[in-house]
Amino acid sequence: MKRKDFLKKGIVGIGTIVALPTVVNACSKSDDNNSQNGDTGENSNGECSLSPQETKGPFPIHTPAELVKANIVSDRSGVALLINITVQDLSENCEAASGVYVDIWHCDSDGNYSEYGGTSMQSTDYTDVSFLRGRQLTDVNGQVSFISIYPGWYMGRAPHIHVEILDKNENSLLVTQIAFPENISEDVYVTENYHGSADTSNNGDNVFSDSLDENMADSVTGNNTDGYTLNKTIIIS
Repeated sequence: MKRKDFLKKGIVGIGTIVALPTVVNACSKSDDNNSQNGDTGENSNGECSLSPQETKGPFPIHTPAELVKANIVSDRSGVALLINITVQDLSENCEAASGVYVDIWHCDSDGNYSEYGGTSMQSTDYTDVSFLRGRQLTDVNGQVSFISIYPGWYMGRAPHIHVEILDKNENSLLVTQIAFPENISEDVYVTENYHGSADTSNNGDNVFSDSLDENMADSVTGNNTDGYTLNKTIIIS
């Protein structure tokens, strides 16, 4: 399916997402005031390097095979976010890794995860629902896209997205996380549905302490009205 058609299909029924008419337009707005460009998985010699391995918990997907979808918003509200992920294979000279599964999950604007709750770690009980979780199979270019919202934050963690790459037999190849530029998070978190500045910076986050540059999104462009587009290249082995 062409990416343009994919986006049109994915947006139908997006429901309560804020800033919708425009999440598609955000894809092409590379000159917006709020933008962050980073590495694309290549070092100064033009060679790609393996993406950092990070923790899967404490809120991993229970049933990823049941969550094959592009629109992962469900009934959550927040600033629109289009997530574009490209997977490359280090063992194949960083050629596109086609036909691998990409699972993603992240918290909502309140910092809560679906499929969990009612515990000291998350008091709000969302054990019986699934939102902001999804799975896609990479195309011939190693790419997948998800329509979501900008994640909120919870105590002790900087804003982030969890990603797991699996082969066609669902064997895990890499678990990693994506970090966000702090200036963009600050802009988002003053809008409706969010709760102000995160209590933990990227540099103060224990998960990112030894790998922040590699965890950082390659680019995040857009604005609070039109929504944002995140691009990230993930290197597996």
